[in-house]
Amino acid sequence: MLQEFKAFIARGNVLDLAVAVIIGAAFGKIVASLTDDIIMPLIGAVTGGTDFSSHFMVLSAIPADYAGALTDYAALKKAGVVMLGYGSFLTAIINFLILAFVIFMLVRAANKAIKPVEVAAPATPDDVLLLTEIRDLLKSRGA
Repeated sequence: MLQEFKAFIARGNVLDLAVAVIIGAAFGKIVASLTDDIIMPLIGAVTGGTDFSSHFMVLSAIPADYAGALTDYAALKKAGVVMLGYGSFLTAIINFLILAFVIFMLVRAANKAIKPVEVAAPATPDDVLLLTEIRDLLKSRGA
């Protein structure tokens, strides 16, 4: 069983997949930072200083011993308050759209770079060519 596992891991596809997952995770962090640190603040500035991470709706009672701010999404969540975090959801949607667009552009570039190889028609065997010539001669004589 250990030999089978080693053979499985040593296959090129598995290693390629592992590299892709690691690079994808790192790229996901870059996109999250781009969204959280650049795009959302710009959107907030355009919409009058709106901070989307603090947009939420409280759905349950706030514990009596809670001493934090009622506008602190992370603190309320940590305190166990049930909330609808639509600001975080909007940020996740923007992250997804950026990631999907970048993947689309990569696939598009790869498709343009990898042109389909035109396969030449296989050569006709000599005996088939000879029989074709005989057939054509017989047709031309009217036989």
